[in-house]
Amino acid sequence: MVCLYVVAGISHFVHPQAFMSIMPPWLPWPAMLVLVSGICEVGFGLLLLPVATRRVGAWLIIALLVAVFPANVQMAVNYAHAQSPYLWIALLRLPLQGVLVWWAWQYTKRA
Repeated sequence: MVCLYVVAGISHFVHPQAFMSIMPPWLPWPAMLVLVSGICEVGFGLLLLPVATRRVGAWLIIALLVAVFPANVQMAVNYAHAQSPYLWIALLRLPLQGVLVWWAWQYTKRA
């Protein structure tokens, strides 16, 4: 899980345009939000490493997953409007967010 979030977070800096393209138009400062979400992904993922911060990191990841869900919806909307053959991937990402929340929640339990 640490690798997933660290790599995903770094990708916000390597390929910011991919994330900019799925930012809902009603959100202000999209470039800043892409950078902040990338920092959060890296930071929260790293919080999973030490046992002492694992629970906090997991709760923060859950909050982040909820916060970025509108971007996943926007991605599906964009793909639908463009009649993209990859719409199914965007639609699959929506319930996948629930799986990721469940996975992070597993780390919130006391040892």
